[in-house]
Amino acid sequence: MIQPIDTLAETLKLLSDKTRLTILALLKEQEMCVCDIVTILETTQPNVSQHLKKLKVGGLVNETRRAQWIYYSLNIDDKPFLHGILEVLPSMNDHLKKLSTDCCS
Repeated sequence: MIQPIDTLAETLKLLSDKTRLTILALLKEQEMCVCDIVTILETTQPNVSQHLKKLKVGGLVNETRRAQWIYYSLNIDDKPFLHGILEVLPSMNDHLKKLSTDCCS
């Protein structure tokens, strides 16, 4: 599907932020909750939540509620122009291995 230029520009603006790009790189590896993203990024929960909100409004992430926790995953199936960008993002597996346990369990 061909996206309008305005839509592409807004999406690419979202990706111009290092934190949001890092969050997408993490979500490329697996679905995650906010607390795990906070731990990996070593920042505050409000900061991560604001970035996730922008990514959700921009249609790049989905959220799924499980009990009191919200898990985030990529939502790019309808955005083929992003697939190439995500392919070249560095692997975040080493960061994910450092998580001791699932904080939301």
